[in-house]
Amino acid sequence: MTNVTQTVKNYQTITPRMQALLFLNGLGLFVVAIVFGWVWFFHLLGEVVVWPLPIQIEVDIPGDSRAFRMGHMEAITQGLLLMALAFGGQFMRLSAREFKALWWTALITAWLFTLPAMANTFFGTRGLAFGGGPFKASLANDVIFLFGWPPIVSVHVLFGLACLGVFRFLRT
Repeated sequence: MTNVTQTVKNYQTITPRMQALLFLNGLGLFVVAIVFGWVWFFHLLGEVVVWPLPIQIEVDIPGDSRAFRMGHMEAITQGLLLMALAFGGQFMRLSAREFKALWWTALITAWLFTLPAMANTFFGTRGLAFGGGPFKASLANDVIFLFGWPPIVSVHVLFGLACLGVFRFLRT
């Protein structure tokens, strides 16, 4: 019994500051999704027009609907993930170091899955393969592809830590 008690003492729950920062970043991703949604709206219209304001400016915003949809939904989905982790952290038992790793991997996952997806819209790329693969080859594609590796690694560490934390919570 002492070993279990000793082990439990080394773990903690998420701090309120970490919860607030995760939630704030989730809100930040929602704001990015809203702004990106407006750009998508103006792309579809071919002009900036906001009724009842007497503004009508023709614009030619590059991109296609698939890429706009991907960037917009990526921001919403990743924002929801950060908010869920902020509140779900109370059901995790991790060490301070593990919570720090969870926090950083959550931010890397959320922002670096979202921003490159949005960049793909404006560069006409996919970022799925170095050299373009079956898609358009360009320097922008290769940079976006390389920015995709940190969140791919981070998402696995993130969910591993989250599962471990919840398992420890349920065990105590």
